[in-house]
Amino acid sequence: MKKKVFGRKLSRSRPAREALFAQLIRSMILSGKVITTRAKAKAVQGSIEEAVTIGKKGGLSGQRKILASLDNARDALSALTQKVVPSFAGRTSGYTRLISLPRRRGDNAQMMKIEWTEKIEEPKTEKKEKVKKTPKTKAVKKVKVVKKEVKKDAKNVSTKRKRS
Repeated sequence: MKKKVFGRKLSRSRPAREALFAQLIRSMILSGKVITTRAKAKAVQGSIEEAVTIGKKGGLSGQRKILASLDNARDALSALTQKVVPSFAGRTSGYTRLISLPRRRGDNAQMMKIEWTEKIEEPKTEKKEKVKKTPKTKAVKKVKVVKKEVKKDAKNVSTKRKRS
């Protein structure tokens, strides 16, 4: 009997499944591609598309929904709103694609790669001027040399005591 079970279980409890999906979505947003099994890829693809759609609508309530699905990963939320959403301004759906890969050697599981359909480019920002470091003065170098000599002398003293 089904009893209101929606989606794929993946042989996990509900909290474990939610954590798995949150990490897969976060990895997809931050790295741009995820390699996983076919079942996990198909299970998480809709959530990724939904997150991008909600991000495109904007607003505080949308951001809170995305944060809730990502286990409060603020770095992923900022990457989604600043990098991913602007890249898909002209699309209404179809943000990801699944690419079949060879089967995994260990258990012969069908592997797939999830990636964005468009190239994600980072927004251009103004480059900051590099601050030149002042060269170290000779006095600082002399102090370091003196410390090294003190350590060498301490080693020599300790070895001489052992011999006597």
